[in-house]
Amino acid sequence: MKVYNTLTRSKDDLVPMTPGEIRMYVCGVTVYDLCHIGHARSAIVFDVIVRYLRHRGYRVTFVKNFTDVDDKIIRRANEEGVDARVVSERYVEEFRVDMAAIGVLPGDIEPKATEHIPEMLALIERLIAGGMAYVVDGDVYFEVRRYPPYGKLSGKNLDDLMVGARVDVDERKRDPRDFALWKAAKPGEPSWDSPWGPGRPGWHIECSAMAMRYLGESFDLHGGGEDLIFPHHECEIAQAEAATRRPFARVWVHNGFVNLRAEKMSKSLGNTLNIREIVKRHDAVALRLWLLGTHYRHPVEYAEERLQESARALDRLRRLVAAAPDEGGSIPDDPELRPFVERFHEAMDDDFNTPGAVAVLFDLSHELQRVPDSDRAAPSFRRGVATLRSLARALGLLERTVSAAGPSAETEARIVALVSERDEARRSRNWKRSDELRGELTNLGVTVEDSPSGSRWTWKGA
Repeated sequence: MKVYNTLTRSKDDLVPMTPGEIRMYVCGVTVYDLCHIGHARSAIVFDVIVRYLRHRGYRVTFVKNFTDVDDKIIRRANEEGVDARVVSERYVEEFRVDMAAIGVLPGDIEPKATEHIPEMLALIERLIAGGMAYVVDGDVYFEVRRYPPYGKLSGKNLDDLMVGARVDVDERKRDPRDFALWKAAKPGEPSWDSPWGPGRPGWHIECSAMAMRYLGESFDLHGGGEDLIFPHHECEIAQAEAATRRPFARVWVHNGFVNLRAEKMSKSLGNTLNIREIVKRHDAVALRLWLLGTHYRHPVEYAEERLQESARALDRLRRLVAAAPDEGGSIPDDPELRPFVERFHEAMDDDFNTPGAVAVLFDLSHELQRVPDSDRAAPSFRRGVATLRSLARALGLLERTVSAAGPSAETEARIVALVSERDEARRSRNWKRSDELRGELTNLGVTVEDSPSGSRWTWKGA
């Protein structure tokens, strides 16, 4: 398996530090608002990476953090007249609702910055003791010039480096490029006790401290959006490696942006699309299918019609898998199916090439769709559908994405079959049969919404 490593600017073999085990950290969200489609892309990218690694037999420890103390959180809390913790806890829960809605599995460990202040203080003290950081009036700064490799991730030259995002120019610094490890307390801000006086952590120190707390001083893979390469991930590397004298993360993986009219989508630009809004208009699994149609490192342009096309393609897959029972288990060992499995693995083993993997799924589905209805009870057809299901699940496809408890697998298969039959009746303008099928679905506790891209169903419970 090869993965493009931002640190080396090449595809490197993914060789676990511990055989058969991958330890992985991904920077999570700053919890001050609802998540947008850019967050959805990053979350889905790393969700697929985790799913696929497990599909290939790796034991994965996946850590994804919450930044729950930050200038934006404090600003919002002050505007609302509440404690910053009220704002952060609210949006942690909103994040979890949104992730469930788009089928993103939770991390094995989801640490919050405010619950790991002792680890951050210990790391800062190591840096001060090693001469890599200094204290000024209760603030603590990392001295960038004391760490010559600074810039190795982003490719920036230290002498030409401009002050990066979230780095405040402060005349008290020894160098404008030095970044804050600890910020002295200010009125109206949350604070914690420290050896340098009350204050709160800088942005970068939290991820280094939490990653090392749960994965060790060196681990396999670190990920996030490409906007985090500099300064956040660059600073993570500097402070971690300056303290431990060991490599921090061996492989760095970064996903590309979602653009709206060729402009990066971000809250600061005011051009975001909330996940909550999108899943009201579109099938959440279709959103995943659309995003996986572009390689994770490339930018993707948001377009409503692309999601509608993905919904139609997804409907074809769903109708096919509804024709055979879900028996679970591993991929069947069938010589006729083996080429599809091998092609799927070849694509995903090449830097998680999801467009190639999705193409294999549809190639296999086209072969299965040729099977006459009279032969669809045959073991060979059922093995084909089982293979399609297993490969699709490695990408998080063909799964329901609701946060509430859903129907049993047997009931869901019945629902999918009825919805597909009703879609066919509508296409044939057989309105009587369409109404009959809607009645059956209602009796099962299902609400059906019709759209140009097909039907979307919601299970309310019988």
